[in-house]
Amino acid sequence: MAHPLFRLVAAQPQLLAEHLSAYADLLAGEWTAGSPLLLRRLALQLVGLGCLAVSCTLAGVALMLWLMLPHAGVGLPWLLAAVPATPAILGLWAFLASGRVPRRDATAVLRQHLAADAAMLRRAAEP
Repeated sequence: MAHPLFRLVAAQPQLLAEHLSAYADLLAGEWTAGSPLLLRRLALQLVGLGCLAVSCTLAGVALMLWLMLPHAGVGLPWLLAAVPATPAILGLWAFLASGRVPRRDATAVLRQHLAADAAMLRRAAEP
C-alpha cells in the first residue's frame, strides 16, 4: 500500500506545488522581516573588524617609531599610544553594539509549519 502522500502527489500534483509555493512565500516574508537586523549586526561587526585592523597597523607603526626615534626627540610620547587606541576603542564599541542588536530567528515559523506537516503525514500513514 502506498503512502497517502504519494497517492496525493500522483493524483493532484498542483497541491504539492501550491504547498511548496506557500513555504517559499513564508520563508521570503520571514527573511524580509529579519534581514535589516541581520544587516545591521553584520555592518557593525565589519566596522569593528576594520577598526581593529587599522588599530593593529597603527600600533605597529607607533612601536617602530618609538624604537627608532631617540626618546628625547619624541615631543609627544602619549600620542604614539593615543593614535592606535582611538580606532581600537571604536572597534570594540562596534563589536559591543553588534551584540546588542536583537536576534531574530527567521526559521522559527518555518520549522513550526514543517513540524505540523510532518505530524500530519505521520497521522495519515498510521493504519
